[in-house]
Amino acid sequence: MSEASSAVLTPTEYIQHHLTNLQGTFGGGQVNIDSVVMGWGLGAIVFGILFLLSRSVKKDGVPGKAQAFFELLYDFVDGQVRDMFHGDRRWIVSVSFTVFVWILVMNSVKFIPVDAIALFTEKVLHIHNWKPVPTADLNTTLAISLSVIVLVMVEAVKAKGLGGYIHELTMTPFHGGNIIAKIVLFPINFLFQMIELLSKPLSLALRLFGNMYAGEVIFLLISLLAAAGIGGVIGGALLHAGWAIFHILVVPLQAFIFMMLTGVYLAMAHEHH
Repeated sequence: MSEASSAVLTPTEYIQHHLTNLQGTFGGGQVNIDSVVMGWGLGAIVFGILFLLSRSVKKDGVPGKAQAFFELLYDFVDGQVRDMFHGDRRWIVSVSFTVFVWILVMNSVKFIPVDAIALFTEKVLHIHNWKPVPTADLNTTLAISLSVIVLVMVEAVKAKGLGGYIHELTMTPFHGGNIIAKIVLFPINFLFQMIELLSKPLSLALRLFGNMYAGEVIFLLISLLAAAGIGGVIGGALLHAGWAIFHILVVPLQAFIFMMLTGVYLAMAHEHH
């Protein structure tokens, strides 16, 4: 947002301006265009870089700095999955690594000053509303978490067969000793299984969204201190620095938690009850 425009906004309008998505319509519903563009754009960039790095491996086998960095990340994720799953983990590691890197990159947009992004979108792109952090949008985090749960269900069917997975959904956690008991317990078991299944994407999505959205709000509140004069500018700068340092831990931590839970859920899909 430009200085001229920010001067005429109240604190509430200033915060709402930065936290309002650019919306459009698609298929009869509303779509947060900024979240889609930022999420898919960042994903295309980072995984495009990974693809190019995979194609430019040196003949002597010595990786470059960028390749070595991503190899360290992959080995880190592989080590975490290896500790929780002892079978063929390549697919689980691939999904977990993808989730980790993508969320890490999207979270890292928080380190760019919101007013700098708003200045670019307004002056260059002539777009008034643009919410830059995709993971501060519940739609983004829900979409990723629901995708993970769909992959968990697919993995469960692959590991147990369709009949085995249906049996698990209807015959656990309560086991009937006879056919009458099984019929009676069928809807109870299914209800419990659905609650567990639905709670997983909700916990994944809400945890990530809550942390990223709250961080954005606090950054904006600190920015408003600049309106209090030179003391507010100095105090705000110090608080900004402290909050940014704190987010150096929060940003990768939230990506790590999402990655770990993704790996745990995929590993649990192989367990037989």
